[in-house]
Amino acid sequence: MAEILSQQEIDSLLADISSGSLPAAVPESSSFSPRPDKDVLTFDFRLPHRLSKNQLRTLQTIHETFAETLSSYLISRLQTTVSISLASIDQLFYSEFVLSIGSPSSLYIFRIVESDALGVLELNPQLVLSIVSRMLGGPVGEEKSARLLTQIEQTIIKGITQRALTDLQKAWKSVGAFTFQMERYETEGEFVQVAPSSEIILLVSFEVSIGDQKFMMNICFPTFALEDELAKLNTQSVNAISLTQARRGWSDTMAKKIAQTELTVTALLGTANLTVKELASLEVGDILRTGIPVDGSAGVDIGGSTRFYGTPGISNGKVAVKIDRTNHNLH
Repeated sequence: MAEILSQQEIDSLLADISSGSLPAAVPESSSFSPRPDKDVLTFDFRLPHRLSKNQLRTLQTIHETFAETLSSYLISRLQTTVSISLASIDQLFYSEFVLSIGSPSSLYIFRIVESDALGVLELNPQLVLSIVSRMLGGPVGEEKSARLLTQIEQTIIKGITQRALTDLQKAWKSVGAFTFQMERYETEGEFVQVAPSSEIILLVSFEVSIGDQKFMMNICFPTFALEDELAKLNTQSVNAISLTQARRGWSDTMAKKIAQTELTVTALLGTANLTVKELASLEVGDILRTGIPVDGSAGVDIGGSTRFYGTPGISNGKVAVKIDRTNHNLH
């Protein structure tokens, strides 16, 4: 039978162990075994993870949709290859975001109307200067160092930033109805006070590639401005905002751009073969035989292929061709 210790003996043993005079040995019969060394993860109790994995996944889908739409718009405006990819979604203190802003910078403050809060669209200065240069017909990446924008450059880039906020608003529409309105432009981070220094913000970072140049773009949301909508982001909302919907939006954008593309249309009224002697002897009033009857159809060529057949005539005082039928032999 095991010996039972009195309370006084237990107190004495604990005192000896605490003082170090008695080692804290593990009984041989015990099944205790020390745990192997593991990586220690730092946890900041001031900055708890307020977003679940499902919420982060939904936010990722929203901003990937925004990136695709905006890159399509920039391709049409800049007439060069543009790619925008989502780099990261982080939660940090607003004071940390301010410290990360370079000087000078291009900061566009916008209002989230529904919560009356402010957000920040941060563009790398070289990115802004490259867009302006390209819109004016110049090369990308000509400016090697950051500088303040002139009034003319601010006016040129204003349309791009307005379009970016519109695309961002549309991307968020599948989760909640947000209205983003441009407020002002700033160049220094300390003049942008959209949240208390200790407030947690949502920082969405993008990598923008124009030609062979890469730039960064950030969007800062105060978390309190999105609390109601973030609470709704669950598995169901993730499924609702599927990649299929994102691709559908991309397809609609591409179809719209293609519909606005101009093509050269040529009506071929006839052809004739002439020798050099016959060509040299041509005079005003001579008639060339084309081999096409007077009441025959003229071929309508698009992109080097005969797509339609039509009847030549006059419309509103101008030479025209009335489309009669499609060339069904075209493959």
